[in-house]
Amino acid sequence: MRAAIITASDSGYAGQREDLSGSAIREILEQNGYEVVRQILLPDDRKMLAEEMARIADEGEAELLLTTGGTGFSPRDCMPEATADVSERMVPGIPEAMRAYSMTITPRAMLSRAAAGIRRQTLIINLPGSPKAVRESLIYILPALGHGLDILTGRASDCARK
Repeated sequence: MRAAIITASDSGYAGQREDLSGSAIREILEQNGYEVVRQILLPDDRKMLAEEMARIADEGEAELLLTTGGTGFSPRDCMPEATADVSERMVPGIPEAMRAYSMTITPRAMLSRAAAGIRRQTLIINLPGSPKAVRESLIYILPALGHGLDILTGRASDCARK
């Protein structure tokens, strides 16, 4: 499966901060057999983020699109809204699972506004902004994603286990 990564960070986009979370996502994906076809750093700009997510999905560039950053309470945090803007169908179970798991680590997990959705044959998932939280969340959800992506892309047609 092909994957793309979008990091939302005003300071990273301005060259004032290294994108450690995007790099953590890439490392985990590649260790699990995903081909990372795109990794981009954008500012916390709803329109720019939505346009890039839509482009990746509409051009069929990746089946999995993971984002990091922009899911908190800051006035500039807009990743869940950008994700909702481009999603044809929402997938609430994934961020719910990440929050539930993360709550076993820190009560601050309840403050995440992460979202997930589907556009065409691309699954879009918002991950947290910190490298530690990215690792915890992605490692937790990754085992279940393969089946969902197989169903989404038509590689599998039956959800029943044999």
